[in-house]
Amino acid sequence: MTYPVVIRYLNSFTNYEKNTNYSYKKDLKLARIQGFLLLLGNPQDSLRIIHVAGTKGKGSTCAFVAYILRASGFSVGLYTSPHLNDFRERIRILWPSSCDSKLETGDFEGMISKGALSSLVKELKLMLSKYNRHSEYGQLSFFEVYTALAFLYFKRQQIDFVVLETGLGGRLDATNAANSLVCGITPISLEHVQKLGNTVPKIAAEKAGIIKPGAIVISALQLKEARKVIRNRCKKFQAKLYEVGREIKYFKSKRGLVIKGLKNDYKNLRLNLLGEHQVANAALAIGLVEGLSFHGFNFKACAIRQGLYNAVWPGRCEVVGRNPLIILDGAQNLASAQVLRTTIEDNFSAGKYRKLILVLGISSDKDIWGICKKLGSLADEIILTRAATSRATDPAKLAGYFKRKLHLTQSVKEAKLLAVSLAGKKDLILVTGSLFVVGEFRNVGR
Repeated sequence: MTYPVVIRYLNSFTNYEKNTNYSYKKDLKLARIQGFLLLLGNPQDSLRIIHVAGTKGKGSTCAFVAYILRASGFSVGLYTSPHLNDFRERIRILWPSSCDSKLETGDFEGMISKGALSSLVKELKLMLSKYNRHSEYGQLSFFEVYTALAFLYFKRQQIDFVVLETGLGGRLDATNAANSLVCGITPISLEHVQKLGNTVPKIAAEKAGIIKPGAIVISALQLKEARKVIRNRCKKFQAKLYEVGREIKYFKSKRGLVIKGLKNDYKNLRLNLLGEHQVANAALAIGLVEGLSFHGFNFKACAIRQGLYNAVWPGRCEVVGRNPLIILDGAQNLASAQVLRTTIEDNFSAGKYRKLILVLGISSDKDIWGICKKLGSLADEIILTRAATSRATDPAKLAGYFKRKLHLTQSVKEAKLLAVSLAGKKDLILVTGSLFVVGEFRNVGR
């Protein structure tokens, strides 16, 4: 199978990231992927996994953990979603280095090669077809197929650790077919309310579904309602819970970031990822790495320091241009929009740019009103657009949430060309509202 054929084949599976017209509890069945993984010999059971769920900060936290493990001399599989431009971004391997080595980091270094992905799909195609014909749980989805491919790939590459980000929720997510050495819960807030529930406790119950009997659990600072759900889940399953803000603390000093972990204190830390929320994500990541000590693994302070500094996570407050300044951020819920607003205000005050041009596109299943309200007042000029996905909200519909003069475009390419034409060298272009929009914006002109 050629790579284009492989992409068409993978796209033939139902993709719940693009098609939201489904029932969460009826259509997502953990038993479905478990049955297929059984046919593959349960490759996930041979992996040492760090599993991360939550509403915001999952990807950044996973990146921090992966780069710390890599700096400690381990090979690390990194499985994340969604991708910005290429399926292959989701399955990556960071090969080992040491505290003394110079690292060359790239946007998505270590992506599975086109050849390796094609070979895996070719090998499994007949098995997939047969399983889907006879499965009592219905046909495998795109995410379930890709997750199974990742588990098999990481096993065959004999990876030391795998850092696993959940897709939707946690309890019924395909990644939850695996057991973990340590699991993490990033901050939980309202998202995917049509699927996960319309209250924080309901959503927290889905996210906390990755917590299994006897687990080591590291939780970010949570809303009171979410914290109660997580604590009750840990108590029920006799899991050991450690929380940022309680056992793990952080603060900034004149010489840099200080994080007091479970085992050690780390001083003079530096991050390249922007925003106060990344400081909290880094503290959670240190907690996750130190949680591995319960399984006999210990880490040097230099690896912690180097890993945090070298972590790369594209599309999250990412600066991709100067003169004008261009910032991309995939904020796609109210909590992330608030974090983005704070980051812009803290790091790019109005004195550092003449005007802010907001390029905004939002998926239809998101909190459109909340995102528009939170980000709209930041802008001096607004360009509304839509990504090339059926989930995208019509820009004309978005226009109803704003009172000021707007520009409506029907593609991200059109929005980018317009933004660049409107911006002076001292202006700031902020692209946000959807990872789909951010991904397309990054890719235009490449």
